[in-house]
Amino acid sequence: MDTSLETVRSWRQAERKRHQQLEEAVHGIRKRVAPVTFSVAADEWMKLKKPTWAVKSYEVEEHNLKHLQPVFGSLLLIDISAEDIAHYQNTRSKAGASPKTVNLEVGTVRAILRRHRLWAAMQPDVRMMPVHEVTRKALTEDEERRRLNACRKRRSRVLLPVVTLALHTGMRRGEIQSLRWRQIDFLDRTLTVGATKTQAGSGRVIPLNERVFMTLQSWATNFPDRQSPHYVFPREHTTALRETSENRTPGR
Repeated sequence: MDTSLETVRSWRQAERKRHQQLEEAVHGIRKRVAPVTFSVAADEWMKLKKPTWAVKSYEVEEHNLKHLQPVFGSLLLIDISAEDIAHYQNTRSKAGASPKTVNLEVGTVRAILRRHRLWAAMQPDVRMMPVHEVTRKALTEDEERRRLNACRKRRSRVLLPVVTLALHTGMRRGEIQSLRWRQIDFLDRTLTVGATKTQAGSGRVIPLNERVFMTLQSWATNFPDRQSPHYVFPREHTTALRETSENRTPGR
């Protein structure tokens, strides 16, 4: 075939295609997209989001899809309705899933449908399950005093300083267990937790009230050779952390 003729035909085909695209744009005509199943859409969505998600976020979404796929996997996205989601919520709730867990799973469905421009139409008919946060009761001064007195009577030497720290700083169990001497500034009477591994990370600074300050000073005398990277509570084991974490109250 004459190459010049072939070139002319290619130009004409490109011109016709461009002309068609312009007409579709002017008249608001959209190219029809073949409907996909929830399973296919979920796989595409996970691949798209993986580079931008933290590992933990990706694992949460994977866990959500393990429950969603058996129910929605074979359905076309365009066939999923608000009634289907309501039925899923009811079924998962009866199976013992918490409202917060069910909401997270429905949130995954919402994200996938939203990507395909299908969520807005059903959004008014979908209701998330109410989540009732547990309100923890702060200890009274008398309750705190009795608890600390009970710690003094126990054989574990670490019990009293750990419970005192938990009650007056609101620190989490893991933060207390991983606490190192370098995080305590006795001069400024502060304690830093949550610092990042980078030098730019400053962490959360907690002022030490008189009781916590004196308790930590007394505890430090047990370790005259302590070094900055050493743990404040080395090789100590106690169940008090679990118990006191349920009744933390801000330091006074």
